[in-house]
Amino acid sequence: MTFVRVGGVPQHVAVTGSGPVCVLGAGLGLGWFDWDPVVPLLAPHRTVVRFDRPGLGLSGHARVAPAVRDEAERIRRVLDAVGLGGARVTVVGHSLAGFHAEAFARLYPERTEGLVLVDSSVEERPRTYLPRGVRVAATRACGTVLCAAGLPRATGPTLRRLAAPTPWAWLYGSSRVWRAALMEYATYGDAARELAALRGRLPLPAGVPVTVLAAYAGGSRRWLDRQRRLARDLGAAFHVAEPSGHLVMRDRPADVAEAVLAGRRNST
Repeated sequence: MTFVRVGGVPQHVAVTGSGPVCVLGAGLGLGWFDWDPVVPLLAPHRTVVRFDRPGLGLSGHARVAPAVRDEAERIRRVLDAVGLGGARVTVVGHSLAGFHAEAFARLYPERTEGLVLVDSSVEERPRTYLPRGVRVAATRACGTVLCAAGLPRATGPTLRRLAAPTPWAWLYGSSRVWRAALMEYATYGDAARELAALRGRLPLPAGVPVTVLAAYAGGSRRWLDRQRRLARDLGAAFHVAEPSGHLVMRDRPADVAEAVLAGRRNST
């Protein structure tokens, strides 16, 4: 583990393994440790880069509300900071980070070797109901009230253990993490709209393989249909991880590793 400074924020980064580079982005409010089951499967074949977005995991406080273009640039700057700026990378995004990964591929085609979307967020008709400034201000005020009331410390670690056990559950007792997660949630619609705009202007790089890996735990197939349409729209290979909940990297790590290892122009 190491820390680099990006945009004035101390950014926690973990680099493991050797070989071609892949960078793993976790979903809304999650941390680098959520990829732990996948890393041993990738590290013998890939240099695996994980990092925490501002406010999450072990990274410093977020200074501004998140935006998709900023998060794509963050991926680039983190790679540069750890000495991997010259490498083409397979960029992997889970859930909300699927927006960031796809934006990276569109904005930095010369840096992209492959794109893997792991149960990525999908918004066919992205919209927001209040101006961004209003939502950001309200979310900051809400975070201040909740944290002053001691809610993160009282409930955060327990809720995280119930949702997905981890030795790092104690991090969810931090007001820093709660504020960052709340802000990612409040600006989710902005992220979806921003990515939609990028799709209209910037194509995915030619020749770069794209994979959509969808979770399925049984029952309704509506979510699978949406993921399948995403794959069709992106010209991507489509695979299903089952049985799996949304945290595919925890439930089906081998499926994620297989998708990542195949997600290069020239697989090794």
